[in-house]
Amino acid sequence: MFQYDQFTLPNGLRVIAQPMPAFRSVAVGVWLHVGSADETDQTNGYAHFIEHLLFKGTQTRSAQTLAQQMDAIGGQVNAFTAKECTCFHAKIMPEHLEKALDLLSDLVLNPKLDPQDIEREKGVVLEEIAMVEDTPEDVVADLAALADFGQTALARPILGPSDNIKNASREALLAYRQRLYTPKNAVIAVAGRYDRAELERLCQHFFGSWQGGTPSARSAYMPVEKRFLYREKTIEQAHLCFGFDGVSMGDLRSYPMAVLNTYLGGGMSSRLFQTVREKLGLAYSVYSYPSNYEQCGVLTLYAGTSVANLPLVAEAIAKEIHDVCQEGASEQMLCKAKEQLRGSYILGQESTNARMMALGRALLTHQPVRSMDQVLALIDAVTVDDVNHVMRLAFDSPMSVALVSPENTIHPEQLEAIVRG
Repeated sequence: MFQYDQFTLPNGLRVIAQPMPAFRSVAVGVWLHVGSADETDQTNGYAHFIEHLLFKGTQTRSAQTLAQQMDAIGGQVNAFTAKECTCFHAKIMPEHLEKALDLLSDLVLNPKLDPQDIEREKGVVLEEIAMVEDTPEDVVADLAALADFGQTALARPILGPSDNIKNASREALLAYRQRLYTPKNAVIAVAGRYDRAELERLCQHFFGSWQGGTPSARSAYMPVEKRFLYREKTIEQAHLCFGFDGVSMGDLRSYPMAVLNTYLGGGMSSRLFQTVREKLGLAYSVYSYPSNYEQCGVLTLYAGTSVANLPLVAEAIAKEIHDVCQEGASEQMLCKAKEQLRGSYILGQESTNARMMALGRALLTHQPVRSMDQVLALIDAVTVDDVNHVMRLAFDSPMSVALVSPENTIHPEQLEAIVRG
């Protein structure tokens, strides 16, 4: 039976933990319901920038001291910002859980945000933005989000535009952080070897003084008309994304959607890989992936190819979509895709860090907290009819097209015409 501990501190901070006594490590994460979805055009990039700045030092520890103290206990500490959340996390030996919670609480609750550090870190984040610009696969992913979501919050890139970072003032960053970094907008997740009573004591000790109310709810991601966007860039290849309707992270149809994705473009045996790369030799990289957000989802098909082969790749992808829809799901396809999905899920979850991530994300976004066995049962329960349903949901939906390539290439509307036939 799946066992986990859950409690709420008096200030509203929720804590969830899964005991894994067979492991000789413990992972802990401080999750915040803060991401680029909480930004405006003027503040886009602030969530990620603040994530960087919290590592520059606290009221009592310098950046160097933070690094030295984590290294001294043999731990790993890191953070990430996504569209709908930010997470500061550490993985340590169980005897060092107190020190890890001390460091993480200091990062999140007591950042110094020194003006000189802010100016220096602007250069680091601007270099990160430049690095993305040098990665066409990332550029087309950001363009695809814009094609899928128009001017809504999910369209904004996590890193934000360079001008927002250059012009960010300490006062604006503090106001953003003060509004969203509150205990009622956060979750602590733990997985590994720990003592329940000690964990509760430590969380209260290090996070009990955290104050702040409940931020206003995010605005709804209103449906927008899918678009066809092209960006010219001096690169060697053309990078192409097709976007179709998907499902939200709380929707049980995410499991048949994952099965469909596995079959269509989720691995080396998938139809897209076998046809476009292995059979036709038209692309080195071709795949599909689902993106599940709190209110909606997208199924994306990607290919990187030469400019000359771009129409042929679009035609090949269009034929695979057409054939998959005409054939429908089969028991043979279903069994193969489910087994592949089961294997990748099990291998991906067999660590304290992976379990901590699953627990934190679920509680933060008000999703059911499921054990590995429960998730595997939901995968096993997927039927042919379920896959056919999400196939129609996706491929009968309006389609977005995002293309990043050198000049004088096929226009996105032409690509859409090829795929739609």
